[in-house]
Amino acid sequence: MSDDAQFTHAQMVRFDRVQSGPPERTWAVLADTSSLPGWYGVGHIEPRAGGTVELMGGHIKGVVTQWRPAERLAYTWNVFNPGDAVSPYPESYVTFTLTAVGDGTVLTLEHLPVLEQFARLNAVGWHTYLDMVTAAVRGGPVEGRDIYMKANAKRYNVDLANPLG
Repeated sequence: MSDDAQFTHAQMVRFDRVQSGPPERTWAVLADTSSLPGWYGVGHIEPRAGGTVELMGGHIKGVVTQWRPAERLAYTWNVFNPGDAVSPYPESYVTFTLTAVGDGTVLTLEHLPVLEQFARLNAVGWHTYLDMVTAAVRGGPVEGRDIYMKANAKRYNVDLANPLG
């Protein structure tokens, strides 16, 4: 043991996805849980720093750490299993950054730290989410979550029947 700093690396999942239209269009999907009921389920994101986050019927709970409309949304991410009073997993952080580029928007999603054993599964989930966001931003139909999950599980070589196997 030493009093000196220890230097470690945290696992992170990051995506940069181009969206059509101005940042306000993408923001509307990110900030309003009713825009993607197939992802958010029953839940809400309270529109202010310090606001509560509850998604997927309480499976995900957190606190908004940054609320800058059409620029940045960040919140803590805590996974709860049914009946849990305290999450058995470490708290992590999700940040969405929107940058206008030409007549579109670059949406950057960062989630960290991600436990190493969950990194590929995490990528499947966030890729699915971004596919749904992209469809919603374009104004087209948003397929069911399971359809995107199956395609993305193949992309990341994850067996959804045994995701950690």
